[in-house]
Amino acid sequence: MKEKNYDFRARHWQYHKPAMRQSGRTARSGEMEITSDWQIGCPADAPQIIQNAVRDFQDYLWVSMDLSLKTTHTDGKKVIFMTIDPALERGFAFDAEPEHLAVTIADPKMAYRAFIYLEDSMNLEGAPVFALGKTSRKPIYRYREVHSGCGIDEYPDTELAATIHAGYDGIVLMLKGADVSTMGPVNVNDLIERAENFGIQVKIYNYLQTFVHPDDADAEKVFDAAYGDLFRRYPKVASVMLLGESLEFPSKDPHTTGKKYNESIVDGIPDTRISPGWYPCYDYPAYLACIEKAIHKVNPDIDIIYSIYNFGHAPLDKRLEFLEKLNKKIEINVCIESSNDHRIESWHTPVMDYSCAITRPSEEFDIQCEKAAQCGLTLSVNCNSAGIGWDFGCVPVVPAPYRWLKRNLFMREAYFKWHVDAQYATHHMGWWASVAADLGKWTSWENYEPDYETLLQKIAVRDYGKEAAPHVMAAWKLWSDAMDFYVASNEDQYGPWRVGPAYPFIFRPNITQTLLGKEIKFPTAPHAHFGWQIIKTFYEPFENARQSPGFLRYPAELRSLEKMLDLWERGYAEAKKAATTPEGERFAALGHFIRNSIKTTIHIKKWYLLNMKLQTASGADEGLKILDEIESLAKIEIENARDTFSAVETDSRIGWEPSMEYVCDAWHLDWKIRQVESALREIETYRKMLQL
Repeated sequence: MKEKNYDFRARHWQYHKPAMRQSGRTARSGEMEITSDWQIGCPADAPQIIQNAVRDFQDYLWVSMDLSLKTTHTDGKKVIFMTIDPALERGFAFDAEPEHLAVTIADPKMAYRAFIYLEDSMNLEGAPVFALGKTSRKPIYRYREVHSGCGIDEYPDTELAATIHAGYDGIVLMLKGADVSTMGPVNVNDLIERAENFGIQVKIYNYLQTFVHPDDADAEKVFDAAYGDLFRRYPKVASVMLLGESLEFPSKDPHTTGKKYNESIVDGIPDTRISPGWYPCYDYPAYLACIEKAIHKVNPDIDIIYSIYNFGHAPLDKRLEFLEKLNKKIEINVCIESSNDHRIESWHTPVMDYSCAITRPSEEFDIQCEKAAQCGLTLSVNCNSAGIGWDFGCVPVVPAPYRWLKRNLFMREAYFKWHVDAQYATHHMGWWASVAADLGKWTSWENYEPDYETLLQKIAVRDYGKEAAPHVMAAWKLWSDAMDFYVASNEDQYGPWRVGPAYPFIFRPNITQTLLGKEIKFPTAPHAHFGWQIIKTFYEPFENARQSPGFLRYPAELRSLEKMLDLWERGYAEAKKAATTPEGERFAALGHFIRNSIKTTIHIKKWYLLNMKLQTASGADEGLKILDEIESLAKIEIENARDTFSAVETDSRIGWEPSMEYVCDAWHLDWKIRQVESALREIETYRKMLQL
């Protein structure tokens, strides 16, 4: 089984999986069963979205359950019939009798979600059966939103259909200006209309620049020209997300530079203060109030969300002051990973960016949510519950479901404690139909929770078969435990974790006649949204005031990663036993890829330490011995890259991430090998230099 680049999209869009029916499975006691003599329908005057949802469920029964049902506008015996009941508070309800299934929805946008609930239930049972009696489901969250899983800002109808089937009812569009996304021209109003047909809302992720202070005389005109004009164009957009890193302004707060992050240099001397985009400046609430005024003057119904993701390392008291001053018409989005003081052995190793290394946020998260609730602010959460973060930057999902389950259960707790009632479920990494997506769905009902261990077992059987399921479950458990020993530093998440075994190994001694630096521009597609810009190839510690220095951390991090590798190897051994179907082969390939990524991360830390040791060797003899170790490590890493080809060729989604495009496909692995071979030639030259 071998895939070409982008073949994964066909699987990504196949939201109705064929042949989901288990042989011989029929209705049991307490169940009703749909058979080929049933019909499915809705009233003739039902809104178009309901009629579309009926046809979608009809297609599901045909493709997945081998049932061909006629449609009808007449309710009766042996009919699945959908109606709207405004008296239903929210969500949907079923009344299942042996020869009738009534589906009631609170409003039209619940049409797809109700039928998809039936699909999910039937897929887990492997038969077109459903529990007799009355069942109701009320969603906890106002929305669960994601970026596209097929490419940055790409939303064909197939992506929209797949998105709602995966349990997400909001999509995010990264907009730089009127009808211009980060990837080029886009018809925003057309997207909003098409998304509505599936019960999906559209959020604009702001990339507009308004580098103006709220006290400036022309501030109101500037904000109206940017935000007022934009939302006059889009009367039906649901919301807009504002984020510090794309929303810098000339703050007067003395803790900041008052300049954009890439302009904070005077006469070649860097200003060591932070940019306003990454600090809760005293005048930031006033700046955001200007944006709110400009937008709500045009459309008071648009939700305005400000993400405090970038404030994660700012002093807590300043973050709380920011919340106190913030306009109550602005919703706050709190990031689960930020501000987590993680430790490895005795060293501070905080989680710097998106990661499931932690399952429950730190006390600071609780304090901020409590404060926001006291201030009367609406709360949402940036949680990566779609199962992708920066743990392994180019995989479809981190296959550690027990960790994602814990995170989802914490979010339920946050809802009941602080009314955190919306999810930003993934950033531009997108989403994939996976066990993480399933857990996101099943933990999102206010009035229902399944037995989660039984649920995971059923998912394993559904996706990999009865014989393989025990091995899949064993791998999931071992891989979930392995993430206890993950290292989430910036140098690792912007380095070897981001691109896996394609990460280059740069020999530090600068043998040069051109006097250039040694950082390599990682090769990525010219059209990539971020591409090489978010990949740091010259490995070294990126220090942080809240983090132990690299020379203290690295020995402990290496010991931790060795434990992670051992657990991952054991999980991979189980995964290989499940590789009896194409799905099982891809499952094993994912485990294989991540196993090799762990090896690369271990190797690059050792490489860095040996290179630094070489710089301080006491003499040529010691230098030659260190050089032998460096050379041996280079050859081991070349073999690790060669061993990864089969994984990325088995599943074309491995090695790809929407904002970077491909970074670890066969071409990049070949590039990596050529790069390390080049480093070996440098090593040989340096060996001769030591022997001069």
